[in-house]
Amino acid sequence: MAEKKTILVTGANGQLGNEMKVISASFPAYNFLFVTKDELAIDDPEAVKSYFDNHAIDYCVNCAAYTAVDKAETETEKAMLVNATAVGNLAAVCKTHNALFIHVSTDYVFDGTATIPYTEDFPVAPVNMYGATKLKGEELAQENNAGSIIIRTSWVYSSFGNNFVKTMLRLMKEKESLNVVSDQVGCPTYAADLAAAIMQIIVSEKATSHAGIYNYSNTGVINWYQFADAIKELSGSKCMVNPIPSSSYPTPAKRPSYSVMDTTKIQKSFDLNIPAWKDSLVKCLQLLDAS
Repeated sequence: MAEKKTILVTGANGQLGNEMKVISASFPAYNFLFVTKDELAIDDPEAVKSYFDNHAIDYCVNCAAYTAVDKAETETEKAMLVNATAVGNLAAVCKTHNALFIHVSTDYVFDGTATIPYTEDFPVAPVNMYGATKLKGEELAQENNAGSIIIRTSWVYSSFGNNFVKTMLRLMKEKESLNVVSDQVGCPTYAADLAAAIMQIIVSEKATSHAGIYNYSNTGVINWYQFADAIKELSGSKCMVNPIPSSSYPTPAKRPSYSVMDTTKIQKSFDLNIPAWKDSLVKCLQLLDAS
């Protein structure tokens, strides 16, 4: 009987890390190791090297990230450490140990001025520090390990952690009306769907011959106001949701106004069927309702 292959998942307490834990139960043919930043300091090269020396790891899925977009404008060093330096460390150690490195990046590497969906080879130009640190992480991953798979995703939400869906549900209970920006367009991504896609990539065993950058989000294009309105409708809230321009809601970090990504490449490369955003939102709301 073949020995089980081992998948290391970093950022185990985050939205995607938690969804990887949930889906791991459906893949008994693999060993899973889940680590938080307290259990493995991925920004410490020696700690990472030692961990890989002591565990036979075949795949490393990096779900760890500094995601406080506005705080990144001032906590640049901290964001760079987690989103770039640590990524470079993991990629290099994966190469040494012949482990496949899968890293999760973001739509924020683009400037948001496009009018058609971004393909993977579209020129990158982040408009905020968060995007800049994530781009640096992509570059270090590819420099240190040409076999890396990088998945850019957008507008991630889950029944775990803090995210737009959970914030909207909370505010809709507390307030009679809400203002939500309507001039930022993109594609929501249910972290459970992304976790399923990552496992399909691993199981397909095509990954070693398909290194590079891929886009992943649920299908369908909406703005934040439409997303909030759908959450209101599906949750049965009576809260009034009003569309406003981004100019009425200034934030420390600029947001891209257009974040739609073309997901054709990942679908064709790994035979993926990507669910529609609303179908996935329904699933997430049902889970939240049940809990």
